Amino acid sequence: MNWYLAVLKQYAEFSGRASRPEFWMFFLFHFIILIVLMILSQRMSFFAIIYLIYALGTLIPYIAVCIRRLHDTDKSGWFLLIGLIPLVGGIILLVLLALPGTSDSNRFGGPPAAQPPA
Repeated sequence: MNWYLAVLKQYAEFSGRASRPEFWMFFLFHFIILIVLMILSQRMSFFAIIYLIYALGTLIPYIAVCIRRLHDTDKSGWFLLIGLIPLVGGIILLVLLALPGTSDSNRFGGPPAAQPPA
């Protein structure tokens, strides 16, 4: 949960690097919340509004953490646009996001913290 909150605190920070645990823990919590809200919106239309507000409110942090994750692998944030290619783009982006980051400093900064923020 600390990783999730850390990403939200860095709401629109596109510079720097994000470790694999930071990205994937944020993705996990984000995905679970979206699924729960989607299921609830099927039952009550009020939750459809909550779902929409949450999805739009977390769009920028999600893009920012994706870009920082790509920076960790020494790729430009523009590689995020590969996901727009039909069929194979999402798979390629998934592989890029799952790659281990560079262990030393790269052009985007020093290695990210491996421990969750306090």
